Amino acid sequence: MLIGPQISSADDAIVTNLQALRAEIAAAAAAAQRTVDSITLVAVSKGHGAERLRTAAAHGVNDFGESYLQEALAKIDALRELPLSWHFIGRVQANKSAAIAQAFDWVHGVDRLRIAERLSAQRPHHAPPLQVCIQVNIAAESGKAGIEPAAAAELAGAVSALPRLKLRGLMCILPAGQSADDNRHWFHALALLLQQLNAQGGTLDALSMGMSSDYREAIAQGATLIRIGTALFGPRPGAELG
Repeated sequence: MLIGPQISSADDAIVTNLQALRAEIAAAAAAAQRTVDSITLVAVSKGHGAERLRTAAAHGVNDFGESYLQEALAKIDALRELPLSWHFIGRVQANKSAAIAQAFDWVHGVDRLRIAERLSAQRPHHAPPLQVCIQVNIAAESGKAGIEPAAAAELAGAVSALPRLKLRGLMCILPAGQSADDNRHWFHALALLLQQLNAQGGTLDALSMGMSSDYREAIAQGATLIRIGTALFGPRPGAELG
């Protein structure tokens, strides 16, 4: 007797979570009078094995977010036969920029011109331009990565001029534990900043904002990329929830 592929309880949980997420995203999009197609789910897969990503991919997830480089490179290699888009969502360290420029499709956390210049110089010429977002410390959190909003225009202009990068938009991470109203306020502020940059000649079309705890408010304020880890894969033991 032939026996089909074994489905684990972890696989079942991913499928169930994904169905619930898609329903919530659709409801949030409808409430904001937006289309679901304008929102990309970036599955934050750091800390989860390649087979769990394979399960998500089998059910229509195409974009995966990683911030631990060596772990990510192993998964990219293991899943190389799949047509996936890989997003680096952590802070880029100078000594790791070459590997990131070579392996990833997107980088969400550019907040220094020096890093952008390295990514551009190290992006392979046979590859399409690396899609990047500028990380903005929109809530002025002490010690958090990201540039001040007032510095965004200068950095955006400089990054836009780099030959192997394509500046797509802005990214932020909000303080944990805020109210929904506070989340909406800061997401709206980032959306306004993107509009201001475009009014000055920019062509930005991406807002990377919203995680498992606040993606609904992010969608309401125009998020085009939502970074979801816990709500899809479940928590990573001992790790910050994404």
